[in-house]
Amino acid sequence: MGFRLTEIYTRQGDAGDTGLADGSRVPKDHPRIEAIGAVDELNSALGLLLAELAEDARLAEVSEALAPCQHRLFDLGGELAMPSYRALQPVEIQRLEGAIDRWNAELGPLENFILPGGSRAVAQAHVCRTLARSAERRCRSLHAVEPLEGQGLPYLNRLSDLLFVAARIVARRQGVSEVLWQAARP
Repeated sequence: MGFRLTEIYTRQGDAGDTGLADGSRVPKDHPRIEAIGAVDELNSALGLLLAELAEDARLAEVSEALAPCQHRLFDLGGELAMPSYRALQPVEIQRLEGAIDRWNAELGPLENFILPGGSRAVAQAHVCRTLARSAERRCRSLHAVEPLEGQGLPYLNRLSDLLFVAARIVARRQGVSEVLWQAARP
């Protein structure tokens, strides 16, 4: 592995710009930095979810399916920081789809809208899902000004789907009821 940080602060970003891995500099509010930040937020929240899942042996399969996602999100961050770099492969999307299909077969059809909640792990899976959608939107905004190649957009889309289904399978395996949406009554 190449470059390692030896200094945590350099003062180079004090004026509001930051360096990309290819050596170029952009404003800290550039769409590329927004996308990198959104992917990083998702990765951090996913770490919290994985810590929560580790406390419950019934959720080992869910943890095993989600743990590689942290690494793939870091790969995606690398792709965003180095525009010519490609790490994500279609097989990663297929892996997510396989888990979605397995868990959906166990769950059966969704008959109502559900709300985040029921347990901490379920709620955290939904937090991750919303952050995946946010990261996807930030990457889409970047794509509008600097076209993205590779698998990043489809990966984030499928990951948000996986996290939705993960929230449902966690509730089922924990034996907690999903929080069903109840429409307001006039």
